[in-house]
This record gives sequence, structure tokens and C-alpha cells, in this order.
Amino acid sequence: MTELTGKDQAAAIQDAPGNWVDRHAPGWALPYLRLARLDRPIGTWLLLWPCWWSIMLAGFDAGLLVLFALGAIVMRGAGCTFNDIVDRDLDARVARTANRPLPSAAIGLPAAWAFLLAQGGAGLAILLWLHPFAIAVGIAALLPVAVYPFMKRITWWPQLFLGLAFNWGALLGWAAVKGGLAPPAIWLYLGGIFWTLGYDTIYALQDREDDALIGVKSSALKLGGRSRPAIAGFYGAAMALFALAGEAGGLGPGFWPLLGLAGVHLIWQVRTLNLDSPANCLRLFRSNRDFGALVFLAILAGEI
Repeated sequence: MTELTGKDQAAAIQDAPGNWVDRHAPGWALPYLRLARLDRPIGTWLLLWPCWWSIMLAGFDAGLLVLFALGAIVMRGAGCTFNDIVDRDLDARVARTANRPLPSAAIGLPAAWAFLLAQGGAGLAILLWLHPFAIAVGIAALLPVAVYPFMKRITWWPQLFLGLAFNWGALLGWAAVKGGLAPPAIWLYLGGIFWTLGYDTIYALQDREDDALIGVKSSALKLGGRSRPAIAGFYGAAMALFALAGEAGGLGPGFWPLLGLAGVHLIWQVRTLNLDSPANCLRLFRSNRDFGALVFLAILAGEI
């Protein structure tokens, strides 16, 4: 495999062309920013939305919204760094990931571990600003984060474990506001897991051929031609659970029209999904940033 560095390496990435990191980052920093996925902010949004939903549902706190935004950037980067350390040999065998910093040797393994520790330290510093109960909830999140990268070797449902990790903010946000947990946060968390099962199955459709060749598992491979109705079912369960969260959280009538619009967005995803088009799958996956915004606005409208 030809090793690429700097701007040439970034240009080789198929799913993140022309991003701000490519355009503005100095060459020495580029591999680290790519290791933290700062060139692809969609993952940060998908991690952040459950946090913001929960904070808004528990009681608006502008300071927490800012703090959790910083935390999402840092911890998404740490999670991606750990994932790439674990998956570096697999990534080298998949066309879409072969030029990531570790398999392409733009960053060595010791440097990647040091970068991970630095991001973890920054995340801990942010966590320590929260309520003591929320700190405990945040520390507990390390378990699903730690096990997720190994799940594609064990189960057809690594997307489920991603959902457990990526939606932890629904619990943490509520705990940060209330100093405890309650049913609205639980419903929100469970709804987020089903949402992740849907959008990450769409994402995994891009890699079916490579995953099958190298022997790793995914919901997209397990479901095959049944992926569309399965995704529709995941999304339907997510919407039902989000509705339960809104009802349990005492949201007003303004919540329901915007939640319905968010549901329409998910229906659009399912109807326009092309299982055999990686470009279509990537576009629909990224559109979940907009779904998250609609749910946030729905909760905001329900609080007014």
C-alpha cells in the first residue's frame, strides 16, 4: 500500500472531501485532526444531539449546552482514536479506511496512544464540572465505549453497541441538570439506541463487500435485502420512544408537530434509500444531523 501524508493523504479519503481540516490545518496537525475525525463533524453531531435533547427536556441550561458541546468534540475524538487503534489492521484492508492515519503510517501507534490519553484528560476535566452523580454516570460510559470496537468481531449487531455508547448523553445530560435519573431520560436513551441502529445500518451498507471479505460483522450484512424494512422498524421504535419521553417529560402541544416533522424526515430516509449506492447511503446517514435538530426544536417548542 502506498503511504500518503499531509494534504495528499486527506485527498485520498473518499467520504470527507474538501473539508475545513483539509483546507486550513497545518500539515503536522492534519493526521491528528483526522484521527479525531474533526474533518467529519457528523459524528460529533450524532453524539451531541442526545445530550442537548436531554438537557432541554430536563430544564434549559445554556452553560451545560456549551459544556456538552465541548465534551462531545473531545470524547468523539477520543472514541474514534481508540477505535482506530483497535481496528488499524482491519482498516488497512478496507478501501474507504485504508488511508486513515494509523493504517497509512501517518501516525505511529505510540503517538496515537498519547493523543488518546490527552483527549481523555480533556474529557475528564470537562466532566469534573458536573454534578457528582453526573460524574459517576459519565465514568460509567467508558464501558460501552471500550467494548464497542471489538463487537464487529463478535456479533452481527455492533450497531447496537454503538447506540449504547453514542446515546449515553441522554442519561448524562439529565443527570447534569437534575442530579439523578428519571423515566424521560430512559425513554430518550432507548429511543436514541434505535435511532442509531437505523442510521448506522445505513452507514454500514457502504462497507458490505469489504466487511464480508475481511470477516467482520455488521447489521447491514446480517439483514441484507431486508435492511430497508428493518431500518423502518428501528426508526419507528425510536419515534415511539421519543414520544414517550416527551409525554413523560410534560412537554406542551408545541412538541408534537415538530416531532411529526422529524418522523417525516425518517420516512424520507427509508423511502429514498438505495442499498447499492454508497453515495446515497452516506448522504442519508449525514442527514441525521438535521433529524437531531428537528427533535431538539420539538423539545424546545414543547417547553415554551
